[in-house]
Amino acid sequence: MTRYVFKMPDLGEGTVEAEIVAWHVKVGEHVEEDQVMAEVMTEKAAVEVPAPVTGRVVSIAGGPGDMIRVGAELIVFETESSETEPLAVPAPLAAAPIAPAAVHVNEMVRKAGRVMASPASRRRAKEAGLDLAQVGGSGPGGRITRGDLEAALSGAAAPAVQAATATKRVATPGLARRTGTEEVKVIGVRRVIANRMTDAKRNIPHFAYVEEVDVTELESLRQHLNGRLPKGSAPLTYLPFLIAALARVLEDYPQCNAWFDTERNVVVRHRPLHAGVATQTPDGLKVPVVRHAEALTLRELAEEIKRVSEVARSGKATKEDLSGSTITVTSLGKLGGIVSTPIINAPEMAIIGVNKAIDRPVVMNGAITVRRIMNLSSSFDHRFVDGYDAAAMVQALKDMLEHPATIFMAG
Repeated sequence: MTRYVFKMPDLGEGTVEAEIVAWHVKVGEHVEEDQVMAEVMTEKAAVEVPAPVTGRVVSIAGGPGDMIRVGAELIVFETESSETEPLAVPAPLAAAPIAPAAVHVNEMVRKAGRVMASPASRRRAKEAGLDLAQVGGSGPGGRITRGDLEAALSGAAAPAVQAATATKRVATPGLARRTGTEEVKVIGVRRVIANRMTDAKRNIPHFAYVEEVDVTELESLRQHLNGRLPKGSAPLTYLPFLIAALARVLEDYPQCNAWFDTERNVVVRHRPLHAGVATQTPDGLKVPVVRHAEALTLRELAEEIKRVSEVARSGKATKEDLSGSTITVTSLGKLGGIVSTPIINAPEMAIIGVNKAIDRPVVMNGAITVRRIMNLSSSFDHRFVDGYDAAAMVQALKDMLEHPATIFMAG
């Protein structure tokens, strides 16, 4: 028997350390070569690390939440190999990117046939003693979704739970005190989200501006166009119209379509519009990018928004899909509320928040009438975008959305 030392691999892009998100092996356990043994994360990437050899685990370094430097000992195996020298730092592993604004992509290093599931699902299944290989995945490529796991767990646990509680099912009070607390360690994706949101809020003096928009005419146009779409086409939401209008408006307000390069102390204004679309996923907030929105038709915008949102939610987004946005649009859809205060997606200068559209009584031409009203809640980097310019930009956007034909007029 010989000892085989595996060191924290170089994950590329200047990474000097990585966080342990989860261990899938333990000391004393026999591990097969290429078996997933750990999940690690840097500020830019999340990867599963496969075992380099077959052998018994002698020791592991750190636990979930601990940072391990590249080149430091990660795990030691006892093998039957004749190899006696410790491993050098391995070549960079394939890594899944994490886009700006706390984005996690669950693209893992895997071979065909390996179970596809998120780190959270793996941890929960392990704690419950459930073999994920026996769970059917309904997600893209056979990926095990949260619903698949819940169904498997409830199916496996139901008989035992029923048997254990059969004698306890007696009349109980309708109200009962709850006691206890739960501690959730901030690691992995949530740590990245927390750090980036904190940095953005600490370093960027946010200026918020809220304006209500009468989208009655826009809603009428939207419904009309949706009724004429070919079968299978992406439906037109408010976002394609908003991004199309932004592409026009930002030509006059380039300071809102820009980055601040902190290292060079330079504001970089972008002529193209690469629109970030904040997307909530099971793995956390992601911001996939619709590139060159200024060159896309309304239908093309709708299709591209649908595509990038779906790949973000399924964990199939590439680094190209999740980087390079010049301004971000965020919407909570039906949960949009009245007003929100979105945090800027650094290094950008602005973010446009879309709130819920509702029918409200308003006064028009001296009479009360019902109109569909939607608020835009936006934030700007007040270091480089003056309040007047921010307000003027939102007013120009409001004017286009209230008169949607102007979005498509040349000149």
